[in-house]
Amino acid sequence: MVQRPLSPAMRRFVDDELLRAPLLFDQLLDGTLDHTRKSLPTMAPLQRATTGELMQAMLSQRRRLGDYFMRSLQEQVDAELQNQPRHGATASTAPRRMSLALVDEEVVAMDVELSHIIEAIKSNAEYELRELQTYISALVGDMDVSVDHNPFRAETYARATWAAAQALPLSRGHQLAFMRSAGPALAQLLRTAYAASSSRLDAMGIEPAAHRTVILPSGTRRGSRSNEVTFSPDLHSIRDTMPGPIDAPLSYEGQGRQPGGSAASTPAFRPAGGSTAAAPGTPREHWTEIARTTSSRVDRQSIELVSRLFDAMLTDERVPEDVRMIISRLHGPAMRLALRDSSLLDRDKHPLWRFINRMVFECEMAPDPSDPERRQLLKTALGTAEQLVAEPEQNNALYRWALDRFESYLHKRLTRRLAAAASQIGALQKLEDKLLSGRTDAHSSFHGMLDVEALDTVPADLMEHSAPISRAETPTDTWLDGLRPGDWVRMFLQGRWVQARLLWPGERGEVFLFGDGASDTTWAVRRGALLAMHAARLAKSLKERSIVGSAAARVQEQMASAAA
Repeated sequence: MVQRPLSPAMRRFVDDELLRAPLLFDQLLDGTLDHTRKSLPTMAPLQRATTGELMQAMLSQRRRLGDYFMRSLQEQVDAELQNQPRHGATASTAPRRMSLALVDEEVVAMDVELSHIIEAIKSNAEYELRELQTYISALVGDMDVSVDHNPFRAETYARATWAAAQALPLSRGHQLAFMRSAGPALAQLLRTAYAASSSRLDAMGIEPAAHRTVILPSGTRRGSRSNEVTFSPDLHSIRDTMPGPIDAPLSYEGQGRQPGGSAASTPAFRPAGGSTAAAPGTPREHWTEIARTTSSRVDRQSIELVSRLFDAMLTDERVPEDVRMIISRLHGPAMRLALRDSSLLDRDKHPLWRFINRMVFECEMAPDPSDPERRQLLKTALGTAEQLVAEPEQNNALYRWALDRFESYLHKRLTRRLAAAASQIGALQKLEDKLLSGRTDAHSSFHGMLDVEALDTVPADLMEHSAPISRAETPTDTWLDGLRPGDWVRMFLQGRWVQARLLWPGERGEVFLFGDGASDTTWAVRRGALLAMHAARLAKSLKERSIVGSAAARVQEQMASAAA
């Protein structure tokens, strides 16, 4: 994996921030104690007594809490600096490993509190975080501020605070109360700390990346997000309103040529029906000439529309570079197909566009470029694309075969992962049966410390462990019961967002097994935990986005701008 070298200036910045972190934690603990002390008069007698236990532990274990905080902060920052790829993918160079994490309602309660703290920090320090991001981008040489290179993000401090909470020799309820009291103090402290960091970098002579005007070589800038839309225009309508003359040069040169590269001309060929088309590898200029000289206006418009669609997809910043290379290989075949079959403009139905959308989505679910599964996925997709390029006869049946071949690979990949988790699934089914028969000894570690209202968005049955509670059907239940093996879900687990695939739903709907998209980690999640996450907006289904639809919207916007 290609990584951006850590500059000496960036190393000095990180070391300086870590040296200041113990003082920040001391201030955090003082602020937490002050917040807790002010809350005592509003508490019931029992809650006041348990809160007193928490305050006493915070004072007596102050050094221990600080050590846990600093150890977590150091580990997170080191991991960030060692594993961050050049283009900011959330990847790790560590080998894939198989593990199983059990997630119950107690874990979700802490994740809910973590999410609240993270949102509070981002809300209070929104401007300061954005300003600091521009300075740190300058330190690492990312003049476009394309990703967030700040190793001291809100999530980092929130997880370090949770690590400190776990140092308390008390129940989970006490630890959760500590997190709730620490949240407001941490948000205010970090707002000041982020502003001070920017000031120190400015005093060092660092010029923020966002304040510069940088002229980069053609094709190196990533596309803007301004064209992300929630609708997708009809391709037939766009083609029919597209001007007949094709004079404007496009940013990408067509099949076989990357931005800034070169392409070798190959002879044109004549498809059935008499229209002249270009063979694979033909430069974009040749397609433009063909579009000008063909007798059919519809053919000219179709050629131009397909070219613009591919240009838009190849400049879409959501599409990774290795995926763009495969999409570019399909440019030429798609141009040839456009002269044969108008159904290519059926955006939601045609197998070519469905193949592209599916490939992009699956690569988003496996974001690590060094992951063997992702490399095999791309190898399969590229092999399929090369076969499409080599076919002299372009038709719908060919692309249906390509889509079926890719779907078959994805099905086999899911089957392999299920086979690898077979022993876990067997054990979890037995656990589910015990849970529903009441033969488990699962007890909450909150020990009555917390009232339900303190959990805010968490449902009232969050603390119940021994048996499922009968309830009326809710939208959350409908969402959970609608999940099927193979569906992707975005969840907030253990202080971070993950993309997880449902591998196995328990036969009785109480335990669900999910697999991480970026590793072999698996999570066994109880129904109540999933309901709590979904109610707190910490879990949602991921649907395949239409990259082609977004490209169509960009083309339509460009045409409207040109006509204005």
